[in-house]
Amino acid sequence: MSGADRIRGHAVVMQPDNGPSYWQPVPAGAHADPKLYPENTSFDGLSMGFQTIAPGGRVREHSHGGQVELQICFRGRGRVRVDGKSHDLVPGTACFLGYDVKHEIINEGAEELIMLWVVSPPGLEHFFEAIGRPREAGAPVPPPFDRPPDVVAIERRMGMNDTVR
Repeated sequence: MSGADRIRGHAVVMQPDNGPSYWQPVPAGAHADPKLYPENTSFDGLSMGFQTIAPGGRVREHSHGGQVELQICFRGRGRVRVDGKSHDLVPGTACFLGYDVKHEIINEGAEELIMLWVVSPPGLEHFFEAIGRPREAGAPVPPPFDRPPDVVAIERRMGMNDTVR
């Protein structure tokens, strides 16, 4: 069966509390929520989800060697640094990040920063699972925790290029 045949007539609707969710280690804190990915869409071209970044938190500078990423800010305020250039990050800000583009997200506000991400080809959903801890909707925020000691190997395996330790 071809890829097109696998998804012809196939639809997936995910509600906010549906699907996996993972608490994220410092410095991001908060959680990542993959929503649409090959395992539930049968489409191997992309994955999509949300990342919530705690006040004062950040997504460390990194790049994706074999993936392109789209990001849209839905809530909160902060900065996105793209290849060393700083940009305001407010609801409605959209970013296209090609292969090997270094980027970092910084929550400078007092509330959570919520970003939608789309990655092609997929795989970011597995990264969040590998470095995070399972989260249930409404569960209390756990104490801050560190990234796994083998995070660089995890990043390499998933096509990411860590640029800041």
